[in-house]
Amino acid sequence: MRKEHNKLVRDKIPEIIGKSQKQYKQTILSKTEFVAALKNKIIEEAQEASKAENSTELIQEIADLYEVIDTLLTIKGIKSEEVLKVKREKKQEKGGFEKRIKLIWTEE
Repeated sequence: MRKEHNKLVRDKIPEIIGKSQKQYKQTILSKTEFVAALKNKIIEEAQEASKAENSTELIQEIADLYEVIDTLLTIKGIKSEEVLKVKREKKQEKGGFEKRIKLIWTEE
């Protein structure tokens, strides 16, 4: 029975599938398609992280998120140090999330 995936997968997945004697079809994405697929993969991995039921699962999903983010930064020519600098600046200006604040409403 065929299962449709139509999603970006890690480089060794086709090899792993082939070793299991399963048939598959793959394609190589253009750079533009690859960037779009990476952005979609961030959403997919973030959703999986949000559903993690324990620390082990959460670590696995966050590791996947890191991998996708690192790849996206590389393909766009962005150094992770740039991102970390902005992260520090935003934390200094707006704070982090340590206080667990949930904003309910504001009014003009």
